[in-house]
Amino acid sequence: MGLKKRGYLILGILFLLILYFDKLIIKGVSYIRFEFLTNFFIGFTNATVIIIFFILGSLFLFMKKENKWILPLWVSLALSGIISFILKLIFRIERPYQQGLISAFPLLTNLNHFAWNMSFPSSHAMIAFCALPILFKKRPKFRLIWLILAILVALSRVYLGLHFLSDVFVGSIIGYFIGLGIIRFEEKYNLIEYNYKIILKKFKRK
Repeated sequence: MGLKKRGYLILGILFLLILYFDKLIIKGVSYIRFEFLTNFFIGFTNATVIIIFFILGSLFLFMKKENKWILPLWVSLALSGIISFILKLIFRIERPYQQGLISAFPLLTNLNHFAWNMSFPSSHAMIAFCALPILFKKRPKFRLIWLILAILVALSRVYLGLHFLSDVFVGSIIGYFIGLGIIRFEEKYNLIEYNYKIILKKFKRK
């Protein structure tokens, strides 16, 4: 068995184990909540989009050699959002607090987004992890920082009772492979870079 196949097998086994213990894990996490960590995670999870779009966008925007990667980054983010929405509509799994397994926080539970308000997969985890392949390749100095931030985003969703661990596990993997697919597609065909140059030329003419 090749290394890649073994990796997929390990991920599959890990997912099944997490899925089996999902309810026990989410209940266990709810017992270790305390005020400081709760306030930190609420602020952190609400700032996810700002962190990703503005901090990462600025990171590439002000570096001339790397600013062509803004579009691949945003394409990855957009695809992650769209795919997570479609998967939520397909699976329609309720969040842990909706199933009555744990209590959640009114500040978060009152944000009912109708069809969007489903548990599987975690769109926050997908969006956070889709940036990793691009960041790992183009800004390796920041990869550890962003990996920690992405993991904190995923864990915050479990801690706050908005997702099962399986939701963020699958969301993280899908998001990572979306980013990886985009960066490989761009390196092979340069379509996004080509369109970026056209847009840049039009902008300079104005």
